[in-house]
Amino acid sequence: MTSTETAIQKKGSITDWFIRLVKGIIIGVGFITPGLSGGVLAVVFGVYEPLMRFLANLKHKFLKNVFFFLPIGIGGVLGVIAFSAVVDFAFSHFAAQFIWLFIGFIAGTFPSLFKTAGKEGRKGWHWILLGVMTILTFLFMRWMESFNNVTLPQTFLNWLLSGALIGLGVVVPGMSPSNFLIYLGLYQPMASGIRHLDLGVIIPLVLGLLLCVFGFARLVSWLFKKAYPVMFHLILGIVVGSTLAIIPGGVKGWTIAVCVILFFAGGAASYLLSKLDEKHPHESMF
Repeated sequence: MTSTETAIQKKGSITDWFIRLVKGIIIGVGFITPGLSGGVLAVVFGVYEPLMRFLANLKHKFLKNVFFFLPIGIGGVLGVIAFSAVVDFAFSHFAAQFIWLFIGFIAGTFPSLFKTAGKEGRKGWHWILLGVMTILTFLFMRWMESFNNVTLPQTFLNWLLSGALIGLGVVVPGMSPSNFLIYLGLYQPMASGIRHLDLGVIIPLVLGLLLCVFGFARLVSWLFKKAYPVMFHLILGIVVGSTLAIIPGGVKGWTIAVCVILFFAGGAASYLLSKLDEKHPHESMF
């Protein structure tokens, strides 16, 4: 290998690492933003399926997989901890603009996601499956909004269960753990605990998350192996349905223009990110 080829490979490796870091940050922000789903963003950015396969079989190329997911994990932690205060402020004061930015992120990567869903073929009934799942997801998320808030005490067990809810948000794309935590009166205390690095909150959250993810990863990986087109079109329906469900209403005046700009900015950024990511294929390592 020539020195030029080595330099190009090194540059590509650094670029790929940075891309995965950015993806992790956005996914982490998605996990702590009410109405959004970190699981959907993981699907959108091509992280979900390989993550499930890795967690289902940790012994397979363990070190390669760890190095691959390391920047995503670092980005996720940064997204949750460093942006928890920013997300809380933005969602409290500029909810519509913030949500439209994320809708743009999702829309920008949809062409790549749709292409991935059809990688092993697409039949007519897969379209029906996609449509039905879109409708069901939309109705489910609207139904969740009808819940009345309750307040649970901030105990170790409840934080453990909260972590399990967040874990379900990883395993089940489209589910927004933040919504459930708001209904249970635990979202603000959780955001505050993370922001202040309160181990009494963080430890049970992480423990619950890991137990849930590891518990379901093997099942999800097996389903992908046995019925890839079905699984991906179901997930694609969840992505579309959940995105439609979070579209904010009541936007008017100058806010409309800002939302449009943020939508296209988010879409352009994620589209370029997905195109850049395609230049650095890494599927074979799994």
